[in-house]
Amino acid sequence: MHYSAIKKTDVANGEGVRVTLFVSGCRRHCKGCFNPETWSFSSGTPFLQETEDELIEALRPGYINGLTLLGGEPFEPENQAPLLGLLERVRAELPEKTIWAFTGCTLETELLQSGSPYRTDVTDRLLSRIDVLVDGPFIEERRNLSLRFRGSENQRILDLPATLASGHPVLWDDRRPLPQAAAQPTPHFSNN
Repeated sequence: MHYSAIKKTDVANGEGVRVTLFVSGCRRHCKGCFNPETWSFSSGTPFLQETEDELIEALRPGYINGLTLLGGEPFEPENQAPLLGLLERVRAELPEKTIWAFTGCTLETELLQSGSPYRTDVTDRLLSRIDVLVDGPFIEERRNLSLRFRGSENQRILDLPATLASGHPVLWDDRRPLPQAAAQPTPHFSNN
């Protein structure tokens, strides 16, 4: 896996002050994408053990709320296993930090649907370590600059642990504290 950037004090991509990792690689190529330089899987810098160590150290200060994954596309199959290792380490060493992920995938039809090209043997484990998932492709015709943490009106901000536990989408509410994420298998999610 490669990454295009790390921001160590980001306030635009999730709640509070965050460390943000922009991964490389995206096959969607959304019209009007704000980050097309991340489309190539080989753009940027290789993600090495030293990169993971740097991210963990950047997350340690008390004023940092957590980690955000962006891209590119974190859920491209090539990116999932390296990101799972990072998220498992964050959960083990810094369990008080929240984890956000932004994806052009739709949770029900692409990340949880059997047969989807985005489903890998680690997808469920990766999802079980994420607190907030902003899902859905960027659609330029539905762009809305007044939206918080989203670029277009079709995108959702999901409380992922509540969504997976209930079996239906639960929107994130910044007035309700997130439970401490537990690294557990993803429960079955139905489309009903």
